[in-house]
Amino acid sequence: MSAPVAATSRPGAPALGTLRRIILFALLFVLVSLAASGVGGLLGRVFTASETIAFNDSSSLALWLALALVGGPLGAVAFWASWRMLADPAERRATAWGIYVSAMYVTSLVTATSFGIGALASLAGGDTGSWKSSLAQALPWAGVWVWHRWILGHRSRGPEALAKVPLVLGTVLGLAIGLGAGTNALAVLFERALGTDGELAAIGVPWWRPGLGLLVWAAGGILIWWWHWVREGARELHTKLAGVGLVAIGVAGSALLALGGAGVLLYVLLRLGLDRTDPVPAILEPAPEALAAALLGTLSWLYHARIARARPEPVPAAAQLAISGIALAAAASGIGVVINAALATGTTRLGGTDATALLLAGLSSLAIGGPLWWFTWRPARPAEPHGRRIYLVLVFGISAVVALVTLLVIGFRLFEFMLGDAGGTGLLERVRAPLGLLVATGLVAGYHFALWRHDRAAAPAPAKEQAPAIGEVLLVAGANARDLAAAIAAHTGAVVTVLPRAEGGTTALEAVLPALEGLEAARVLLLAGPGDRVEAIELDADTVR
Repeated sequence: MSAPVAATSRPGAPALGTLRRIILFALLFVLVSLAASGVGGLLGRVFTASETIAFNDSSSLALWLALALVGGPLGAVAFWASWRMLADPAERRATAWGIYVSAMYVTSLVTATSFGIGALASLAGGDTGSWKSSLAQALPWAGVWVWHRWILGHRSRGPEALAKVPLVLGTVLGLAIGLGAGTNALAVLFERALGTDGELAAIGVPWWRPGLGLLVWAAGGILIWWWHWVREGARELHTKLAGVGLVAIGVAGSALLALGGAGVLLYVLLRLGLDRTDPVPAILEPAPEALAAALLGTLSWLYHARIARARPEPVPAAAQLAISGIALAAAASGIGVVINAALATGTTRLGGTDATALLLAGLSSLAIGGPLWWFTWRPARPAEPHGRRIYLVLVFGISAVVALVTLLVIGFRLFEFMLGDAGGTGLLERVRAPLGLLVATGLVAGYHFALWRHDRAAAPAPAKEQAPAIGEVLLVAGANARDLAAAIAAHTGAVVTVLPRAEGGTTALEAVLPALEGLEAARVLLLAGPGDRVEAIELDADTVR
């Protein structure tokens, strides 16, 4: 009796299948984009019929017609071919399909948002010139977004790979738009309260008009954020990408906005109390935006930090290290600016820079970043394992790059001075800014390098990897043999060889894995099927297949 032969496939088949998917989905992406742009252009001609007739712009009309009437049908053919192909579950699991749906979902969402909210904001802000064209472009792209949202949730054709990526990216987009526009809208209100909006009043524009347009943008951003975060369930995702988005944008991005606003606001207050060289309105000019950024950034920061703390590790540790890094950068920048201001007092020419204002700016940054860094990093506490070593290496690496750049700048300034191209300024005046940054960077690099050395010396020796209890599994199974083999390899770490059954059929994974529990053998024969019948047989190490 001849020995069974393991199932094989043609070596070039996976590569050819991947190439076919890439070409088809890239073509579909381009055709859908062109068709949507063409339909938007034609709608724009309809919405602005009087203007287009007056200008008789036939070339633009020809372009829109070509994009819509040529790109549209070709895109429909490409989509029909893709849809038929997706009847195969392997095609649905392909990464290329997930990339296409995610890319088109995000592209259509960004485009529809930009044109649609922009049109409404133009109307609300009093600009009635271009809203029709913007709305015309927004409508077809909104249709593309609705279409791909339907595809994303389709039971038999929706992508399995990267299926949650659009939800995370949509949440990030909405949060960025909402915070940015909300900050600017709130700043308009604060400008009115502080009396720093004289320019708008001088040209006859009502003070609330710009704020109303920005409020529309803020409402649109909040709606997009709510739709993906709450309605679509991105808040409950625990994928790596969801964790990165939560930490990088929700926590770190909001903290940057809050700390930046707080630093500028503290600088304004210090100047009001200690440096009145400029008129009070000029000193107060950055205060409205700084106050708005500090308020909204803090609210978003506290909310997302609470969400991050409830997630499993390493998300809480990553969020804390991100805040620590931001606070460290603010404190180091403050130290550098303070050193710069101190050196400025010893120069005969300040190059138009007020040393007092420079000193107050450095103190503001140091006062904001220093205490926050101490609170989040807590130098006296025991080291935490999650991400600490990566953080230390990253900080030291960034510090090394900054130090190298500042050394190059100092060298350039030094040689420029020695060659006689002084420009009327002394050497200290030329190098004081990069010198202050170099000193601060050196302090940061030295401290974190010492911590890295200490943690490395105190870390326990890595444990030796244990060999898997089962060396190889000979799997005899039916139609789902490949899926069972992948699950067995991930569960046991063993090498799995598939021997397909002639009668086909499938076996549930829940019935297969328990049969391998407790086995320790170089080779195991696993008979799966028919039905849920599973039998595991330990083989001798020298057994011939």
